[in-house]
Amino acid sequence: MPPDSKFTKLRTELEARRSRHLYRETRTADSPQQPHVVVNGKRMLTFCSNDYLGLANHPDVIRAFQQAANTYGVGSGAAHLVNGHFRPHQQLEEALAEFTGRDRALLFSTGYMANLGVVNALLDGRKDRVYADRLNHASLIDAGLLSGAKLTRYPHNNTVHLRQRLLAQEDADATRLILTDGVFSMDGDVAPVQKLALIAREHDAWLMVDDAHGIGVLGKTGAGLLEAEGLSQDDVPILMGTLGKALGTAGAFVAGSNDLIEYLIQTARTWIYTTAQPPAIAAATLVSLQLAQTETWRREHLQALIQQFRQGAAQLGLPLMPSDTPIQPILIGSSEQAMEISRKLEAQGILVTAIRPPTVPANTSRLRVTLSAAHSAQDVEQLLAALG
Repeated sequence: MPPDSKFTKLRTELEARRSRHLYRETRTADSPQQPHVVVNGKRMLTFCSNDYLGLANHPDVIRAFQQAANTYGVGSGAAHLVNGHFRPHQQLEEALAEFTGRDRALLFSTGYMANLGVVNALLDGRKDRVYADRLNHASLIDAGLLSGAKLTRYPHNNTVHLRQRLLAQEDADATRLILTDGVFSMDGDVAPVQKLALIAREHDAWLMVDDAHGIGVLGKTGAGLLEAEGLSQDDVPILMGTLGKALGTAGAFVAGSNDLIEYLIQTARTWIYTTAQPPAIAAATLVSLQLAQTETWRREHLQALIQQFRQGAAQLGLPLMPSDTPIQPILIGSSEQAMEISRKLEAQGILVTAIRPPTVPANTSRLRVTLSAAHSAQDVEQLLAALG
């Protein structure tokens, strides 16, 4: 075998992705995360950030980060169980537990690590079963696969099919876990969490909701989809939320009962065997969490922008997907056409990412428009004019 043959396979796959309009490239930003940014040296109006409340560049959040870095340094230096658990970490976990109405919360470095850690801690190989919505985030799918449990992916939001599969696979010795996104990141719709909670209770199954895109955005205080739907810790025993979207910082948390969190501390490998997030991040998040709760105008303004965009898009005849969240996908179909429209918008100074397979199913490529409380009504009008 020629010495470089192993790279030939890589080059072939890369060329195939280019030919199918599936190749991805990074852009480099030279300004803070906000609607008007400088990307690749060009000033752009962006509609592709998950900074839903406009807190990533908030001066109070920045100040808290700076002050905590002066006090605690930058890196945490160790895992939480060694000596990497700082006072801001503890304060943030307590604040997140109170915010979400759960007994306790546990910080993870990323949402991906949180999902992998929880699922693999609760499930024990092939005798256990995991049920995942077909449109779940990749981290939930990977968590189910890596657990070694028997994985069933039920049709999107189809609780009838889920109940049928649970009935067909009754096993008193098996641990069963239902996994779902709260807000689906590429469609913008929400899970039928009340029905899922009822089904989980009927079949003595765990229910875990990844509310990465609901935390900060939904609910009276911004505590997410479960608050909006009036569901308690008893209804949904496992809640995962991220800090890098509406809260504008970085990391994730899992909230639940005392027993659940203590068990994860002892068994979740992605929490035990990794360096804790910088304490300055936790301190900054404490401030953004307070802003998310007290500055209710952010959610109110965001909802007004969502309605403005949907009404304008309807007038233009754009193929919007059903969503009442800041995620407003315009369904295009082919990857080539989605990329072409995205490039034309970019030429007009507007950045909207084209989402293509494998992130979404084949022939469902789309423009994923995301709105932020930092956008103005004029920004949305500019986007609609360009789309028109």
